[in-house]
Amino acid sequence: MNILFDMNHPAHVHLFRNAIQELSKQGHHIVIASREKEVTTQLLQYYQLPYLLLSKAGKGILGLGKELIVRQLKLIPILLKNKIQLCISVTGASSIHIARLMGIPYLIFHDSESAELQNALTYPFATKIYTPESYHLHHGKKHVKYAGYHELAYLHPKRFQPDPEVLNELGVKAGEKFFVCRFVAWSASHDVGRYGFNLNQKLELLSLLQKEGKVFITSEKPLEKELEPYRIRISPHRLLDILYYATLLITDSQTVTTEAALLGTPAIRYNSFVGPNDMGNFIELERKYDLIYSFRDFAQALAKMKELLKNLALKQDWQKKREELLKDKIDVTDWMVDRILSYQKKESTV
Repeated sequence: MNILFDMNHPAHVHLFRNAIQELSKQGHHIVIASREKEVTTQLLQYYQLPYLLLSKAGKGILGLGKELIVRQLKLIPILLKNKIQLCISVTGASSIHIARLMGIPYLIFHDSESAELQNALTYPFATKIYTPESYHLHHGKKHVKYAGYHELAYLHPKRFQPDPEVLNELGVKAGEKFFVCRFVAWSASHDVGRYGFNLNQKLELLSLLQKEGKVFITSEKPLEKELEPYRIRISPHRLLDILYYATLLITDSQTVTTEAALLGTPAIRYNSFVGPNDMGNFIELERKYDLIYSFRDFAQALAKMKELLKNLALKQDWQKKREELLKDKIDVTDWMVDRILSYQKKESTV
């Protein structure tokens, strides 16, 4: 089967990379369409996944709109030349309309209820929509839910084992406290009008955390001069190892919050997505598994951070919580590959 994966974000590389490797081993022809956004192409290169670079991430609504048109026009000859039989992505915004006009089935693996504009533009054209069971919206017969999270496609114990060598790269001793701060750029289409930490808040976090241990910062955008000395300066793919060993994550990121939780690291999330309409995975990770804490009030986030730092058995407690979660969840890569291969079976019966 000839399959196109459309990847527009570093998280998409992690989500699909194991499935792509499994499908390739079985002899399927895989084409990856990508864009220049953060470390997306660096991750593709690291995991030795050949890709076609179609665009660079646009800035603002007009820039993103222009990029969308460019990507769709570039996709047409790729779909034709490779005789693509199935398209797969997270949101589908940059390829779903062209694919469906050409009669190609399209699978969306999504987890964000808050990406309302993207969802409205793409869901009606999807052949199937796959989401975690924690996703609290329903999209009819084409919508299928599974017992997992996107991040379990690459962080399930079957797929991920932490490398302790990362501690040497960071200059941290085994068992030594250290903290990770992850800040996002707030430049995606679904981020318009949203916010996370401002500079003063970042500096306050830094001041408090430094009294407890080393602090490492990872950021989607250039850091302010006051923060630049704390930037993590190792390969992007090593972030998952770092998160596993970290004492605590403080972030305004969505994906990294879930990654930390699934690795057994406490996570404090602060941004304006938090509230009654928050994504279902964050609600479940907090209310059912007590692995993360989400706030849209900075003072409350700070108070929770101070509370957690008093727990001398913090990491041990979180590893136990992680084990309880894993009892309820599946290896998402195995499940994903089964869903994809079901389309080969359909074609063989035509």
